[in-house]
Amino acid sequence: MKITLKQTIALSLLACTLTLSSCALRTVPSDYASVKLDVIDNNTLGNGKVLIYNGAGILHKMDNTARLNIGLDGKSLGQIRPKEYVIVDLEKGKHEFTVLHIDMVNMRSKHQVEIDENTKVIKIEPTITSNKLTVTNILPEKFDQYIERPETR
Repeated sequence: MKITLKQTIALSLLACTLTLSSCALRTVPSDYASVKLDVIDNNTLGNGKVLIYNGAGILHKMDNTARLNIGLDGKSLGQIRPKEYVIVDLEKGKHEFTVLHIDMVNMRSKHQVEIDENTKVIKIEPTITSNKLTVTNILPEKFDQYIERPETR
């Protein structure tokens, strides 16, 4: 049996559609209240006020795998999409972040973070094999293009 070019294209389109639609991550409500600040800079963050943002790269944005569902100390912090951030008030001490993104399979990771008075900014990003969390304490480049995550409870 010979497969024609038309059949090959049809199968390829079907495979792409299934792949991209399977990467959709459902939004989860947040159990945490976000902090609203009039001005966001290194002077207004810290002392428990921590900005958490999604630092996904272009490859994850293109194939719709950049959305992150984040858990914090066993509760849901909600979903953060690319170019979104949320500010939360955290107590000093150790906190456990659970991060999930879908890229054909569930990519779940756990990260221990020590929060102190100097912790200001946390970058979370999906990777090819898992997720990465970095305490950067600096705002991302082109921060004016980021939006605050809408409240979902």
